[in-house]
Amino acid sequence: MFVSDSRLPDEDNVLAAFGRWRQLVPTARRLIVSPYDRFLSDAPGLRAGMAKGKYDAYLLMPRGARDEEFHHSVTELLSDWGWTATDPDVVVAKVVAPAGDPLAAEIRDFFDRMGLPSRVVLPDSEIGQHVAAHFSEDDGYPRVWAVNRDPLVVTSVRDVARSFFETTAERDLDATGDGTGVVDVAVVGGGPAGLATAVYAASEGLSTVVLDSSAIGGQAGTSSMIRNYLGFPRGVSGMRLAQRARNQALRFGTRFHTGWEVEELVAGVDGEPHLLRGVDFELAARTVVVASGVRYRSLGVPSVEALVGRGVNYGAAMSLSREMEDQDVVVVGGGNSAGQAAVHLARFARSVTIAVRRPALAETMSAYLVGEIEFNPRITVAPCTRVVDGGGDGRLEWLELEDTNLGTRARRPVGGLFLLLGAEPHCGWLPDVVARDERGFVLTGRDVPKDRWADGLPPDSLATSAPGIFAAGDVRAGSMKRVAAATGEGASVVPLVHAWLAPGEG
Repeated sequence: MFVSDSRLPDEDNVLAAFGRWRQLVPTARRLIVSPYDRFLSDAPGLRAGMAKGKYDAYLLMPRGARDEEFHHSVTELLSDWGWTATDPDVVVAKVVAPAGDPLAAEIRDFFDRMGLPSRVVLPDSEIGQHVAAHFSEDDGYPRVWAVNRDPLVVTSVRDVARSFFETTAERDLDATGDGTGVVDVAVVGGGPAGLATAVYAASEGLSTVVLDSSAIGGQAGTSSMIRNYLGFPRGVSGMRLAQRARNQALRFGTRFHTGWEVEELVAGVDGEPHLLRGVDFELAARTVVVASGVRYRSLGVPSVEALVGRGVNYGAAMSLSREMEDQDVVVVGGGNSAGQAAVHLARFARSVTIAVRRPALAETMSAYLVGEIEFNPRITVAPCTRVVDGGGDGRLEWLELEDTNLGTRARRPVGGLFLLLGAEPHCGWLPDVVARDERGFVLTGRDVPKDRWADGLPPDSLATSAPGIFAAGDVRAGSMKRVAAATGEGASVVPLVHAWLAPGEG
């Protein structure tokens, strides 16, 4: 961390000094600390630089033996640096796999998003050989080993999720407290909308279960730093925000089932509970909140798709950022997620190119991110550009980009490709009784077709066409596609759930 006074004796512009220090150590956090007598007078000339990412925080110099705000800020920034910029000194789990194994990369990313430090090691390493003693030669990879756990061979991230985040008590779906085996609220999806629903529903005494096929946090959980979320002036990573919300929901009694992918919803009729089914579970719930979010759209280039997990990644994949050191990286997408990924990757990569089909980023990206990208010398924006080809010997080594205006193509060496392309709703598991628009997003409120209204009245604002089934967050048609908006919808849906569960309603 670089900490500087707001004025330097040998440099008129402290921000210029930070620019030079940043070139030397791009991963460092940068802090300006001003004496009390200059704090207000220096602020106007410095705060614009903070908005562009030239430094991370502007603080008042401590005036006493203990200044909790100052020390909390420093500790928070160093914690963020330690999590994102360095390999962990102590790890919870070790993943043994051959070099370039795509599933091993997925598992490590899952661990990172769940807040568990991990490391991938080769089979011929000391740890790899130690773990091999627990298996036969025919057992495959990846192998996951952790203290106080039997090593296991995994075939999917779901295997890891079940092993690390599911106890015997959590498998007991009849632990509702009333002996019925039917929960009040089943939330499908653990992104911001689902987590907010869980916090507010459980805090008001409703038995609440959250089912999520992967790591908590959804797409937001992959963001390296969300700077415009209310109440976090220095920003917060998506992982930290999601884990804090999860812990908050757990405190109120929410049960989480990580690695439980819902494959079918059977809507209850005449007051009967709804049924949520997966490969090896069935859960009955009086109400269901669909918060399954969206998934990134496929690029649709076969040669590039063949290298997913080998230099090509859907989403930000923050756990891979350290591997991009001294590499040339391409980020495809024009939304905030793409911008946040580019800024984070620029701390490690030699160069980052944002390829976007639109003429400019300002149409789809927040102004604070656009400003930070314009300031960063390592980031270049390639407007009206798309990826048309790619390849390499076992992993991504090059991409071919096309200028959509001129039709010209250029091949360039690339070490990593991060695809953050729009959004497709994840709701193929929903029954036909839940109305959706032409793109597959769930319709709610007045957007529900009139022929599905009950007694000539539209459903409530976040209610679907199926009684007792609600939708919140990005999966809902017309949603804002912002973390704060999804959180607000998750909180707002709970009064509607209460009303439905009230005597004479459900």
